[in-house]
Amino acid sequence: MKAIRIHRFGGPEVLSLDTLEPPTPIGEQALVRVLAASVNPIDYKVRAGQAPGISMADLPMVLGRDLAGEVIAVGDGQHDLEIGDAVFAHLGWDRGGYAEQVLIASGEWARKPEGLSFARAASLAQVGDTAWQGLFDQGGLVSGQRVLIQGATGGVGQIAVQLAHQAGARVFATGPAAGQSLLKQLGADEPIDYKAVRFEDIARDLDLVLDLVGGETRARSWSLLKPDGVLVTTLGGADFAAEAKAAGRVGKAYLVRPKGDDLAEMADRAARGELRIEIAASFPLAQAADAQSLLETAHPGGKIVLTF
Repeated sequence: MKAIRIHRFGGPEVLSLDTLEPPTPIGEQALVRVLAASVNPIDYKVRAGQAPGISMADLPMVLGRDLAGEVIAVGDGQHDLEIGDAVFAHLGWDRGGYAEQVLIASGEWARKPEGLSFARAASLAQVGDTAWQGLFDQGGLVSGQRVLIQGATGGVGQIAVQLAHQAGARVFATGPAAGQSLLKQLGADEPIDYKAVRFEDIARDLDLVLDLVGGETRARSWSLLKPDGVLVTTLGGADFAAEAKAAGRVGKAYLVRPKGDDLAEMADRAARGELRIEIAASFPLAQAADAQSLLETAHPGGKIVLTF
């Protein structure tokens, strides 16, 4: 089978199209013939050697965090999958999705509804888990609360806006001028062009800030929280705890993990047309370097997908 691996850290040129032996499922694992895999910012951070916990000792490494495809073999353990089932998955760190065949494990996958394409299912997995866990598992968002989503036009942000809106929250969402119409369509009550106005002048008395940007943007967000409000971020860093203490607010930094039950709920919403998944471009597996370059340099207003 073909797979995209890195043997060293660097730019897109280090992506290598390798021929590997297909893996064999054991226990509750299943082997999936991949039909689509999405490209996420974490992929090029891993490639560049900028992902926490990933070192030269982990190389060579197949990249990619999520995929969609059809089951072609199952292990001998107890599970609910059969050959031919359509699934999508958010993978653990010991495997990568940029490959023609990939093992999926219990808790990582959900069934792909008939009304959802393989490309959109693959595009939902990692960003969906990140958005859901940030808003609800970490942020405790409930109906009637006020939430600010920083970086709302990215892959995670777009899903987060929709989930927060559907949960009954009042949603403030920052993005560039070109993304204001999209944010409104996704359910943002107050889309904010962060280059034209100060978000502090619009978003106040917040119960939750979901920070997908970090840096100065996060530093300016603490003061917008209510005394019992919480700032949740995917970009913690060594100084995050001290930053939260200095602001006198609760801060939570988290690493997303696969959670199949939540993926199933989001996939059902997407299949019913209640959750929109924007796809900006698709590439064949062999052009994974071009796909990563586009995401890294152009920041398109939708997901980048590898199709098989």
